[in-house]
Amino acid sequence: MAMWKNDEEMFALMKEKLYTPVVGDILDQMGYKHQFLPAQIRPLAALAPVQAYIKGDGEDNRLKLAGFACTILENDVFEEPKKPFGYLTEALDQLKPNEIYVATGAHHSALWGELLTTTAKVRGAAGAVLDGYTRDTPQVIGLNFPVFARACWAQDSSVRTYVCDFRCTIEIGQVTIRDGDVVFGDVDGVLVIPREIHEQVLERAFVKAAGEKTVRAAIENGMTATEAFAKYGIL
Repeated sequence: MAMWKNDEEMFALMKEKLYTPVVGDILDQMGYKHQFLPAQIRPLAALAPVQAYIKGDGEDNRLKLAGFACTILENDVFEEPKKPFGYLTEALDQLKPNEIYVATGAHHSALWGELLTTTAKVRGAAGAVLDGYTRDTPQVIGLNFPVFARACWAQDSSVRTYVCDFRCTIEIGQVTIRDGDVVFGDVDGVLVIPREIHEQVLERAFVKAAGEKTVRAAIENGMTATEAFAKYGIL
């Protein structure tokens, strides 16, 4: 039986109790061995000097995200398009609560920035994952919204990038991502859980996370790593 009553509780528990290594281990055990996005996709808050932009004393939401994928497909363009940005604003305006904007396909400009962050946050979205660059870094970090990207780069997308589709199947690295799959990210990376198995994966991950705490306590109390692995099967 699931530990959560609704999606909000599920994602809150994921961010509170889970971390990508333990979820990735469960996916491996279940035969899903290629679910991590490329290692270069990192939290923006880990790519920039966060302390310089922090405002207030509230909870820091920038280093972890969990939500349903809203997939975005972009492409590079080499002349000014008739419709600047393509369908970017339409894609942003249909974001739903607990969704993560996941974009790929364009490589010659920033895919994200301050006003996109503001729109996503106002709509209740849970974060953004970009197979590319983001800009307006101080402002985005100041908004306390989780953005994961390859790097910071200010080059504008309006004349270089075109959002050609959304809520479609995309691929980042080795990972196929469908609209509605579960996306989970922290300082160790970003992974994708196929939507049809996400409850089973998470239930097993919560058990493993609790088991790892037990193993750590046993080792701290004098058990060797060999003994701990033999007893608990966790390392």
